Amino acid sequence: MEKYVPKDMTGSLFKNDKGDNEKRPDYRGDAMVNGELVEMSAWITKSQSGITYMSIKFKAKEEQAAKPQPKRQPAMADVPHDDIPFSDPYKGRKAYAI
Repeated sequence: MEKYVPKDMTGSLFKNDKGDNEKRPDYRGDAMVNGELVEMSAWITKSQSGITYMSIKFKAKEEQAAKPQPKRQPAMADVPHDDIPFSDPYKGRKAYAI
């Protein structure tokens, strides 16, 4: 099944399962803004004067993908064996049969 991609300048919010964390957004969804897919998070809040409103945060989808990945340690196959001084103690010596 193909993932739904919203039309430009539109989006959808869906009720979010907050679990036991009250800081999680009440609603989450995606929107297309000027051809870029953005992630939306929304919280139902109340102003100091008692008016209930929705606070919305937008985040570019690329921000999540652009996070630096942890560096992996090189495998032995990735390391040139000539650079390891102790890799072959008999390198260059003649072998004799006994």
